[in-house]
Amino acid sequence: QVQLVESGGGLVQPGGSLRLSCAASGSSFSLYVMGWYRQAPGKQREVVETMRSGASRNYAEAVKSRFTLSRENGKNTDDLQMDSLGPEKTAVYYCYAQLSPVGGSIWGQGTEVPVSS
Repeated sequence: QVQLVESGGGLVQPGGSLRLSCAASGSSFSLYVMGWYRQAPGKQREVVETMRSGASRNYAEAVKSRFTLSRENGKNTDDLQMDSLGPEKTAVYYCYAQLSPVGGSIWGQGTEVPVSS
């Protein structure tokens, strides 16, 4: 069974930076898609940025998020570098993966990122 484990969350001051990491276990193949979603208090979960295996970043998502997603080829890990964080970025961030082109979505347990002074 494939599982996703997030790390790197925590309190950060406005204007600060944080790096979230996600590692998948239990898979012998490269996951089709990996990325991140977030859910702010009182709001629906929304995509931050995702990336297909072996592909470039999703330009539209990257521009909107203003974060930097990186994924090393051949490894089921990814990192989300978040800079210049503002209070509006406060949310629970979830690692996401799609196992294959035909589906099979899985989620991490979520990591809280409060942005506050």
